[in-house]
Amino acid sequence: MVYKSLDSLSVKDVAASGISHELAEEIHRKVTEIVCSYGSVSPETWNRISKHVLTPNLPFSLHQLMYYGCYKDYGPDPPAWIPDPEGASLTNVGRLLERRGKEFLGSKYSDPISSFSHLQDFSVSNPEVYWKTVLDEMCVDFSVPPDCILQSPSEDSRLSNPGGKWLPGAFVNPVKNCLVVNSKTSLDDVVIRWRDEGDDDLPVKSMTLKELQTEVWLVAHALNALGLGRGSAIAIDMPMNVYSVIIYLAIVLAGYVVVSIADSFAPLEISTRLKISEAKAIFTQDHIIRGEKRLPLYSRVVEAQAPMAIVIPARSSSFSIKLRDGDISWPDFLERVEKFKGVVFEAVEQPIEAFTNILFSSGTTGEPKAIPWTNGTPFKAAADAWCHTDIRRGDIVAWPTNLGWMMGPWLVYASLLNGASMALYNGSPLSSGFAKFVQDAKVTMLGVVPSIVRSWKSTNCIAGNDWSSIRCFSSTGEASNVDEYLWLMGRACYKPVIEYCGGTEIGGGFVSGSFLQPQSLAAFSTPVMGCRLFILGGDGHPIPEDAPGMGELALGPLMFGSSSTLLNASHYDVYFKGMPTWNGVVLRKHGDVFERTSRGYYRAHGRADDTMNIGGIKVSSVEIERICNEAESSVLETAAIGVPPAGGGPERLVIAVVFKDPHNSKTDLDQLRISFNSAVQKNLNPLFKVSQVEAVSSLPRTATNKVMRRVLRKEFDQNSKL
Repeated sequence: MVYKSLDSLSVKDVAASGISHELAEEIHRKVTEIVCSYGSVSPETWNRISKHVLTPNLPFSLHQLMYYGCYKDYGPDPPAWIPDPEGASLTNVGRLLERRGKEFLGSKYSDPISSFSHLQDFSVSNPEVYWKTVLDEMCVDFSVPPDCILQSPSEDSRLSNPGGKWLPGAFVNPVKNCLVVNSKTSLDDVVIRWRDEGDDDLPVKSMTLKELQTEVWLVAHALNALGLGRGSAIAIDMPMNVYSVIIYLAIVLAGYVVVSIADSFAPLEISTRLKISEAKAIFTQDHIIRGEKRLPLYSRVVEAQAPMAIVIPARSSSFSIKLRDGDISWPDFLERVEKFKGVVFEAVEQPIEAFTNILFSSGTTGEPKAIPWTNGTPFKAAADAWCHTDIRRGDIVAWPTNLGWMMGPWLVYASLLNGASMALYNGSPLSSGFAKFVQDAKVTMLGVVPSIVRSWKSTNCIAGNDWSSIRCFSSTGEASNVDEYLWLMGRACYKPVIEYCGGTEIGGGFVSGSFLQPQSLAAFSTPVMGCRLFILGGDGHPIPEDAPGMGELALGPLMFGSSSTLLNASHYDVYFKGMPTWNGVVLRKHGDVFERTSRGYYRAHGRADDTMNIGGIKVSSVEIERICNEAESSVLETAAIGVPPAGGGPERLVIAVVFKDPHNSKTDLDQLRISFNSAVQKNLNPLFKVSQVEAVSSLPRTATNKVMRRVLRKEFDQNSKL
């Protein structure tokens, strides 16, 4: 659609968006006054219109008319939000820069907004000073302090560990730091707010820090009573609710290792993760309740041949299922240690490199990579939140996720280590009930993935709820869409969307946004603090860091919190082998294609390898192809491709099919798509959806017979744009 510039708009144009003539006249008058003062093509013009003219109840078409009209002749990367000096000075980073900006940056420092990019440079060039400062800001308490912040890799260790050693010699327990009272917290602080689906008209439930301490201590005592060896792996396969959070914290506090398994996984995927991690026990629920549906969970765990299970009832104190011999109900598990209720549990302090959590990320071989988080990783997650989404005491943080994905543990640590409260909705985030929970819990930072936003926009389930308490949104998991995120910002009176991209193996993000920089829709404004980004050119080597361009993304190897080992693969081979060097340092592989724009923003363009991002979940093509190849007897082979839609947004799953009979032209491809959907959802993940099936005579291959999915991806991408 072609939009008029703001200085060309008439009252009739405004009214055509679906409002009355009288209201159109009033809005036209206000916009004309703003244009006269600030010009028709100006970020400040949009800033004034978004804050003083547009409201959530006005038609979205009017919001689009104003946004696209304002930036009609602006060029790329128009800012949808700009910082103001007063607000910037109140952020975590703003306060730090006002206190110590000149000390850190010298003559480069002038004010928090204009000096933010210099601080990012400083965080890379002076990691010892930066990370000591941020850990102090978060009041991190070590039982044994580190010998130093970073021990850079020696010549002998460059191959085995190019990322160096962070906080060597330190002993710490990250959960102890979550539960302790410090200068940012008190025992009366509310640290968890939650609501169960169906209880939408009841008050939001809450738990104070003191109450959380008591619950976590009791579960930690009960874990020790199981007789498992210290350091044993204990899995959690549950929705992210108050119980799973307490269990997660207790496992780490007591010196065990959490094995994170998403509650959507099929039995085979559960079994794979349990075997790789050698889990000795698993916490799960009898069912998952969504509306009127009771979805089985415990039965999937049993089918996966899981070890001893501790089973929590979904909503009541009694079970509707029979437990396996050796499995324990949640009430019986706690009854064994009732005498310890209220008794302090002494945290197990371990070396910084000790594992606390095993998470999984799909590889290209079909087996998920087992990525250990150490005692240091939680502080990376919390530091990202402290800096980029400005989480602090008094904030209420909601992010629909699961402990099986990186953002589940991230949410726990990002909120608790920064003195904030996490908000958990035990139900579907796509419902009007969730929208009301955001209102009632007074959420200040709402995390999303684009597919959730798309559903909210199409169903309008947010209508009627007041989201004015939100200070910012944050988005991760998949590529976002400009119009959908313009709509999202408009639901909260145009608060910024802080894009956030990283990985399980990073422990957080490597590129994001900031309250101290203008934010453009579906774009990142800065590398994350402590991270250095490189875009590889056509020759496989980095282009100049400040130059615009697009290519595979590589990362500087010295990143606090990033992984240094894998349980079931060579860490060096996965992340460093074959990568180029920069100033004598080997770069770290990530696998996404990124663009750096002429205005200095970053945009994601999907995966460079054969790992796809479907609905915010990374999955290998091999896993999907294995299932599709067996779904129909007429199929010879398949190739699974992630294809971005023409209008932008998350990848669609397209399956290229080669039939056994090359003359097979009678097969109903839509029926085959339904068959593939059923097989993938049953055997891999019920959240995945096959969008399209395309018949091809053969799959393009290399000289060594490897399928060239990139060729198919390019072909399907071009066809989708015709």
